[in-house]
Amino acid sequence: MTTLSIVIPAYNEENGITAIIDRVLSIRPKLPAVGIDSMELIVVDDGSRDRTAEIVGNNSDVRLIRHAKNGGYGAALKTGFAAATGEWVGFLDADGTYPPEYFPELYKAAVEKNADIVIGSRMAGAKSEMPLVRRIGNFIFANLVSLISAQRITDSASGMRIFRKNDLARLYPLPDGLNLTPVMSTRALHEKMNMIEVAIPYSERVGRSKLSVVHDGMRFAQSIVETALHYNPVRPLGLFGLGGVGFAALIALWLIWQRTQGVTSLGAGSAFTLFMAMVLAVAGVSILALGLSFNYFVGLFHKTPIRQGLMGEPIFPGLEKQFGWAGLGTLGVGILVGLVSLGLGMSGMEMNRLWFYYLASAGLCLVGVQLIIARIQIQVLETLSQREKLVASDLRGKDKVEVSRVKPEVKSSLAV
Repeated sequence: MTTLSIVIPAYNEENGITAIIDRVLSIRPKLPAVGIDSMELIVVDDGSRDRTAEIVGNNSDVRLIRHAKNGGYGAALKTGFAAATGEWVGFLDADGTYPPEYFPELYKAAVEKNADIVIGSRMAGAKSEMPLVRRIGNFIFANLVSLISAQRITDSASGMRIFRKNDLARLYPLPDGLNLTPVMSTRALHEKMNMIEVAIPYSERVGRSKLSVVHDGMRFAQSIVETALHYNPVRPLGLFGLGGVGFAALIALWLIWQRTQGVTSLGAGSAFTLFMAMVLAVAGVSILALGLSFNYFVGLFHKTPIRQGLMGEPIFPGLEKQFGWAGLGTLGVGILVGLVSLGLGMSGMEMNRLWFYYLASAGLCLVGVQLIIARIQIQVLETLSQREKLVASDLRGKDKVEVSRVKPEVKSSLAV
């Protein structure tokens, strides 16, 4: 017997709560056709100061749970999740923007595609009355989640979805604020849960919106990145670091081209560009190395295999193990360039021709030292991550075959 529990968080929604309750209850006759035997509706009043709780309490078909004080959108949802008795849990907002009539379709898609989570996507092509500013924001958040998790999603912050209740432990912890939905999406993707989307229409809100585009938007972005760092730090940090190194390489190529054209002096703008190249090169390598190191910390903490998923799956397996010789080689080239420049300077070459080589030498030396330090750090973390496995192997002993030698029987010399 399959039960669907639908949770509605409500805070000062007296003007629209009756309408959304009636719409949710109206889908009951459609549920058996998709395999749902029963439905429960839970409204969590999050410390409302109006008549929201009173209105909900008068409806015998609704379970009302009240917070003594306002705890936030996410806190209200988590209270509802804990109280839900169904194998599947769904939720939507109380403002009438999401269509509860689509819950049967979401569940049908979950069964057909064996999904763990089904999101009602407002950005997948269905009719939407979402304001342009919020549409742009949701587009940015969805692409941010897709970028740092290496999986495509169109609406990471949708407030209408269903999921298996026994998967909550994999999704928790979740925040108490409006950023619960993008964090849930980010965790689900990194937990390798099967999350799919179904296009839904989106209506204009009943009453005033509680979402601050700037404040909540910044919190959404911060939450997405922070959550990703808890799973695969090298993905966001590594992409950022590689971006810095890439820009530095482009600037270096431009400078080399300038030198081939006989340019030996730079203006203020070009000098600043050169300075930025140095900063980006060193910072980029440092941030990339930090991301790789953090993945070992995550593996140690969760006691899971180290995954260096810079491009989703490890596209550069063992990248961090190349830091040692790469660092030594870079440092060696830097020192060589510096010594040659010193020799040329002592031989009388003018400084307006040598300054570029001194600068290149300094940059190469700094990058080389950073790579060597990163390799030493990662080697220590790698050893620590394998310690339990090595201890167990030593205690068990090496694979061996014990051969027992049987002494030949001594024949009696006595005559029979």
